[in-house]
Formats: sequence, C-alpha cells, structure tokens
Amino acid sequence: MQGVVKVYDPDTGIGVIRRDDGDEVELRPGSLEGSLFRMLRQGQRVVFDATEVDGALVAGNLRFGADGR
Repeated sequence: MQGVVKVYDPDTGIGVIRRDDGDEVELRPGSLEGSLFRMLRQGQRVVFDATEVDGALVAGNLRFGADGR
C-alpha cells in the first residue's frame, strides 16, 4: 500500500497515514521498527504493509514511496 503521512508525533510514535484510496491507517509505537525511518514528516509519501490489530489497520514495514504511484 502507499500513502502520505497525515500526522506523526516522534515523541509518542503515534500518527496516521492517509492511503491513496482515502482510508487512514494508524501508526503506533513500534511501527517504524525495522524500517529505514527514524521519524516521519507530514506530507511524506511512504509504502507500507498494513495489518489488523484490535480492529484497526496499523502500518508497518515502512519504505520510501514514489510520487505518482
């Protein structure tokens, strides 16, 4: 999946990615583990995997995204 970081708080590790289809996926503490990212900025395009955790889609395995995809 691809999307754009809507909001991210580096102190808590909590944030939201807006997928290209308009749905939102949560970032939770630990979502960046194992990725090249140490922090994210608003508007940054990312590629990610999403898994369902406690009824919510949560992003993980974040990678750099490309515009126009």
